[in-house]
Amino acid sequence: MPRIALTVGSLVAAGMLVFAVPGSAVAADGMLIINDTAYEWPSGCYDSDRRPLSVSNHTDTVAYMYSGSACSGEVTEVILPAESTVSEFGNSVLIA
Repeated sequence: MPRIALTVGSLVAAGMLVFAVPGSAVAADGMLIINDTAYEWPSGCYDSDRRPLSVSNHTDTVAYMYSGSACSGEVTEVILPAESTVSEFGNSVLIA
């Protein structure tokens, strides 16, 4: 019985550590501005329904503009840190 309790306790502790990691550890440091909307500590995919798609990357990581929604289709632009772009062909932006 003590072995089972030790095993279960270890699994619970490991699971708690997984959830204790802050979300900002995987987010970009800085701000991503998409069509005048600012996202602080951005992470993931951002869709837009406005044309042209305007992106200002004030983060420490690269942003990718995609031709389709939900960051699908082809990459139409690569926006390096401290760069901005405007595109008629972009529908979503990924920052990882």
